Amino acid sequence: MEKNLQLLFSVSDFIAVTNQTLEYAYPSVLLEGEVESFKVNQGKLVFFNLKDSQASVGCFMMLFALRVPLEDGMKVIIKGRPKLTTFGKFSITVDAIKPAGEGSIKRGFELLKATLDKEGLFAPDRKRTLPIMPRRVGVLASVESAGYADFMKIVDERWGGVEFSVYHTRVQGIDAPDALLGGLAALNQSETQLDAIVIIRGGGSADDLSAFNDEALVRAVAASRTPTLVGVGHETDTTLCDLVADVRAATPSNAAQLLVPDKKDVAARAADRVGNLSLRIVQIVGQRSQYVASLQEDALTHIASKCEASLEKVERLTQVLRSYDPRRVLERGYALMRGDPHPGSTIEIETYTHTLTAEVQTYEPK
Repeated sequence: MEKNLQLLFSVSDFIAVTNQTLEYAYPSVLLEGEVESFKVNQGKLVFFNLKDSQASVGCFMMLFALRVPLEDGMKVIIKGRPKLTTFGKFSITVDAIKPAGEGSIKRGFELLKATLDKEGLFAPDRKRTLPIMPRRVGVLASVESAGYADFMKIVDERWGGVEFSVYHTRVQGIDAPDALLGGLAALNQSETQLDAIVIIRGGGSADDLSAFNDEALVRAVAASRTPTLVGVGHETDTTLCDLVADVRAATPSNAAQLLVPDKKDVAARAADRVGNLSLRIVQIVGQRSQYVASLQEDALTHIASKCEASLEKVERLTQVLRSYDPRRVLERGYALMRGDPHPGSTIEIETYTHTLTAEVQTYEPK
């Protein structure tokens, strides 16, 4: 006769085996429900119940892992691991949490926004400008999305020649914030310094965009070493990543327009400037030509004046030289004597009209 065998466990062994079974069967679960009895113990331990209309389950997590504001009554989705505690109480160890439903998402948004605003993360004076013509740009997006395709198409049409470092990531769901955080860190640590990092995602519901309200991600965007441009959702959508970014775009397409100039506009402005510069050059050349002509006229007048003065001086000197000309003296009736005047010597006497030879008969000094 076969005996009915049953396993005999100690309490701790039973709990250990149960947890192994749970870990094997449900390594990770997603639960949606309403928060109740939310509390933080010792400044680091978070406890709350997650309930629906028929049941409730206890939840536990570390405070550093809580990246959205929580309060009783909020509807959330948690990602966690089922576990039986050493006290025999069943609970969920929470790894990630996000608000669910428009009301809870809005409430979480407002609570976190108030905290970050108080810290000054939205202040205009901490925001940086983007380079006018970026050369190297990092893009954080889902490359399979229409928003990414629109962004890249518009950038190429408007400017072209930009070197992109694209990091493909999830942009919605409970795991999206961590994926986005990893991508942002990778782009900021790029060996080649980027001129800007663009974070884009197309439109969606408030739940679809909730990853961009994750506190850790929002703080990482604010602390980015590279200037950030965020374009998430439609024009009417606003996320906290939008608010802390250095530059906010209404949509991914608008992000492309803000990132690079339109080559047609640049060419038109360049042509206008060249035309204006040509006119200015002509004006300057004309003004300089008039100035040079004026200088030339003044120089010629000055030279003529100097020449006239010099000619007058030469004329005066000529008159003086003429007055000392011996022939002028002879012309007035005087005679020029040449020789050694002593008795018996012969001397030569020159008058204006004749040359005479004479013998000195007497000689007396004056």
